[in-house]
Amino acid sequence: MFLEPFISSLLGNLLLGGFLLSLPVIIHLINRMRHRPRQWAAMQFLLAATRSSTSHAKLRNLLILLMRMLAVLALFLFLQRPLVGGWVGWALGGAPDVILLLVDRSASMESRVAGTDESRREYALRMLADAAGKFENSSHLVLLDSATRQAREIPSAASLAELPGTKPTDTAADLPAMMQAALDWLIENQAGTAEIWIASDLQASNWLPDDSRWETLVTAFDSLPQTVRVRLLGTTQASPGNTSISVAQLTRQPAAAGGEVRLTTDLKRTEATPDTATITRTLNGVDTELEARVNGQSTRWRHRFAVGDQAGGWGKLALPADGNPRDNVTYYRYSDDHPSVGLVVTESALGPLWQAAASTTGRDGRTPARRLPPANATPADLRDATLVVWQAPLPEGEMASSLRQFAEEGGRVIFFPPGQAGTARFSGLGWGEKQTGEDDGFAVGRWDENQGPLANTDEGLLLPLAQLGVRQRQQVVGQAAVLAAFDDGQALLVRQALGQGEVYFCATLPLLAWSEMGNGHVVVPMLQRLLAAGSRRLQRDSVAECGQVGAGDMQLEWLSAETGQRGDVQTQAGVYQSGDRWLVVNRPAAEDAFERVEDAAVAGLFGTMPFQLFQAQRDDTALQGELWRLILFLMLLALLAEAWLIRPGRATEDAPPKPQPAAA
Repeated sequence: MFLEPFISSLLGNLLLGGFLLSLPVIIHLINRMRHRPRQWAAMQFLLAATRSSTSHAKLRNLLILLMRMLAVLALFLFLQRPLVGGWVGWALGGAPDVILLLVDRSASMESRVAGTDESRREYALRMLADAAGKFENSSHLVLLDSATRQAREIPSAASLAELPGTKPTDTAADLPAMMQAALDWLIENQAGTAEIWIASDLQASNWLPDDSRWETLVTAFDSLPQTVRVRLLGTTQASPGNTSISVAQLTRQPAAAGGEVRLTTDLKRTEATPDTATITRTLNGVDTELEARVNGQSTRWRHRFAVGDQAGGWGKLALPADGNPRDNVTYYRYSDDHPSVGLVVTESALGPLWQAAASTTGRDGRTPARRLPPANATPADLRDATLVVWQAPLPEGEMASSLRQFAEEGGRVIFFPPGQAGTARFSGLGWGEKQTGEDDGFAVGRWDENQGPLANTDEGLLLPLAQLGVRQRQQVVGQAAVLAAFDDGQALLVRQALGQGEVYFCATLPLLAWSEMGNGHVVVPMLQRLLAAGSRRLQRDSVAECGQVGAGDMQLEWLSAETGQRGDVQTQAGVYQSGDRWLVVNRPAAEDAFERVEDAAVAGLFGTMPFQLFQAQRDDTALQGELWRLILFLMLLALLAEAWLIRPGRATEDAPPKPQPAAA
């Protein structure tokens, strides 16, 4: 589409430039050849007298030629209308055929620039619009935003900030995917000279510097027939202090006076000073102010409130305004009181212990978990379960597929050692060799105290893992998140996310020959937490992150519980309702991570592509300026110097008067 004009324009400029630069040389040589020398005996004496000044004349002629060539070169550059500045750093580059504007609309881009009321996104749009405005008459402007990753040509640079594709969102950004979308557009439209302008805050979770897609992208861009330049506007200005809030876990538990909801909330701050955070809890439209003690940069805050016999409800937790208002709100929804149900699959003598540890408490007292031997377990047994405790060789075939679907729906599955190694794998994990410790056994060195089934209690008390004696263990094979590990680095408990649920592998058993876990101080709270977390599987509430709403849910018409208006569940967080179905959408947890990619690492991602990084400052007013005025000034200086060099020489003394002839 744009390739033929690009080639013809390039060849035309090269031919024109070469012709113009050769003109001063040709004229200079012709001028030197204009007067042919003639031998005259009387002039030999004059030539000998001026031979000493020959070198100065040659130097002056060379300078005259240089000034003429410089004037023509300046004229040629002026016709190209080059730009210069921090954003457009290639001063001699002309306007490209296409400029792709890649705009980061993630939640972190709503951080305020210190000393202003402008967000980083608004600042970036203003700077992009100002820079692109100088190209809109000669270049095609194409917008590609992080939320939709759909490329659209825009009518003018001035309208950039008003377009729907540049408004704030609660989503995350995927920069490799955005670059891939830009590459696809260039190939599909057969674009000529192209530049990619990226506006981003360089948040590491959005750039994914370790992603293997970067290397593939650079290879693909290098294979294009045209050169694609990349210019990155890093909106990394200082921002006011910021605190984010997010619901990590919600469970509904039976209580003496009816049901109660337990919220586990994460608070993250850019500053590590201890403080008290004021949290406004909204419950079915009613606001209540609470206080939470924040220690360090990350704090896990637990809160519970009674809901009685309510069938369900919704709410949100909100922080006061700070450096980024987009991460100050998190939403939640609790539904009907579905009882948790545990299922134990084992043939060992540990069956009764598993049943008691995974039992549930209801209005009629405590109910033990259901127990089945592996040979009798069928997919139908998973229908009402929320937790599956599996202490047997790993399942295969139909049962393995059913367990995987059970976890993807929100259930929890935990595997305990069968005692012998096997080649079977479940979600990439399996069992290795059994190991026996020395006299002191294996000591637990570390575990996650903030999240997972081994986290601290609501009162902040530690589980007694440090005192847990382990005599035997079985190695966990495969890659997974390690929640607890021994002193020698081997895993005690690992977790792997699977859909909306999770799969766990524990490396020891609550038998005296294996460990002291049988006293119940570790295994009981661990299984009870997994039992409650898996209850979401039986609820009709859907939970998703912005930008990750399933295709099935996107087909429904969702109304916001706050406003009653139709909402965009793909880009805006909130609680939504469609008939009898509910959908809770929150920003991705990665948006609360404040780490950013270093400048050198960002430059390395683009490999051999022409790349320039511009670090924005608060007082920046423009991203580039035109260079034509400076070029015209240089051309004028060259012409003045040439005129001075070719001025006629001054006579050293007046000639004597000629004698007058005598009168007749």
